Amino acid sequence: MTLIDEPRVGGPGTGTARRDVPDPGDHADGGGGGFQGPSGTHRGFGGWFADTGWRHLVALIALVFALFPVYWVVMGALDPSGSLATQELVPDELSLDNFRTLFEEQPFWTWFRNSMVVCFATSIGTVALCALSAYAFSRMRFRGRRVGLMSLLFIQMFPNTVAVVAIFLVLQRIGDVFPALGLGQLSSLTLVYLGGAIGIQTWLIKGFFDSIPKELDESAKMDGATHFQIFWKVILPLAVPILVVVFLLQFIVTINELILAEALLRGNEQNHTLAIGLSTYVQAGFDSRWGPFAAGSLIAAIPVLIMFYLAQRYIVAGLTAGAVKG
Repeated sequence: MTLIDEPRVGGPGTGTARRDVPDPGDHADGGGGGFQGPSGTHRGFGGWFADTGWRHLVALIALVFALFPVYWVVMGALDPSGSLATQELVPDELSLDNFRTLFEEQPFWTWFRNSMVVCFATSIGTVALCALSAYAFSRMRFRGRRVGLMSLLFIQMFPNTVAVVAIFLVLQRIGDVFPALGLGQLSSLTLVYLGGAIGIQTWLIKGFFDSIPKELDESAKMDGATHFQIFWKVILPLAVPILVVVFLLQFIVTINELILAEALLRGNEQNHTLAIGLSTYVQAGFDSRWGPFAAGSLIAAIPVLIMFYLAQRYIVAGLTAGAVKG
């Protein structure tokens, strides 16, 4: 602490007054270093850690826990040994041999194309069907409305995998009459995915539609708009964020689904998806085929990453928008 003299202003007579000025090295913890708090005071490391530091530590541990599998897959794809047993945390040498092996041994790009066709068709169809049904449940009043909503929710308690045998037999019979919708066809797999997605996605979109003021509908009706015009020109433009979220969720579920795809596309290798194709590496000796499997997994993740990047502003709006401002 330093004493300095400063002139008196406005007092009788002249003279100086002394004022205490803290030295830069003086801190609340006895003069050593510390962490500055929000009020400008300095605290020791123990006080800072007990208040906010432990939160940073937990966040760092969670970040490492989440990113380590991604790092391990990336290193596995670039490790020339291609084996899970010999892979090191930091390989001595990196190469693209696993990618070359994947492209030369298997019809990878055929798998990729089939997955994109099924994913986009399923996601677009899910958004269209669920938006229409959600509008009916949200804006219209009809007999059986509540029963229909509860039925959709109840059906979602039973995943599609429970009905694999039944779905297989149904598609087998349909294929005898309409071969394009039978077993081994991408169109039939898309229809099965659509049926399994309508329930929960309809509830999600309906919840967002309920937050849109009904006064907008009434104003449009006074101007002579029909129900479809209200749905298309008033409701949908305001519901873009939730529609994008539903599209992304369905896309991710579809590209990762294996059980139904393997059961319904069995016998037609030309229509295999990425999930089915990459699973062959697991069945043929996962330990020694880890490199090509990791390479294929990285490429399969690229479309999802691109979509998240392009749609991130809609995702944020969908999570934060709870009402419409007039």
